[in-house]
Amino acid sequence: MNDELYSQAKRAADELCAAADLKPGDIMVVGCSSSEITGGVIGHASSLEAAQAVFAGINDSLKSFGVYLAAQCCEHLNRAIIIEKEAVPNAETVCVMPQPKAGGSFATTAYLNFKNPVAVEEIRANAGLDIGGTLIGMHLKRVAVPVRLSIDHIGQAILLAAKTRPKYIGGERAVYPDGQ
Repeated sequence: MNDELYSQAKRAADELCAAADLKPGDIMVVGCSSSEITGGVIGHASSLEAAQAVFAGINDSLKSFGVYLAAQCCEHLNRAIIIEKEAVPNAETVCVMPQPKAGGSFATTAYLNFKNPVAVEEIRANAGLDIGGTLIGMHLKRVAVPVRLSIDHIGQAILLAAKTRPKYIGGERAVYPDGQ
């Protein structure tokens, strides 16, 4: 099963990098419920093995694109982000180390595999993968646009993807307060 999870995760990340036209230095946020991947209920059946396979697939993909991975922690750590320090050199960091049942298995795996991991309260990523209903929207740049990938599950977890684009401000389609 771990080979299948690796392949599904890598494929999803590869497709999203291409669809979002991500460039070296961009950031992809990933929220991942290992519980949902293995058929459990989010937050109740954490699996380091599933998280490690998914992390490896996504990480291998993002490295090939030069894109940074931002791993979202679970609600117990207020959805903090684990990321390489070089991706956010001037960010204010918080002092926390995720654990499988307090932060989540995916964030824990990221923390243990990154060269110089830091935790930050928030980030504005260029794209994101939500694996298992983890609600990554708070960590995406405005405006998020859904991306339909060729797969819609990793393991048994629902997979959603998003890219971002700049806001449209003004122009012919704008409606002004005075109606003009």
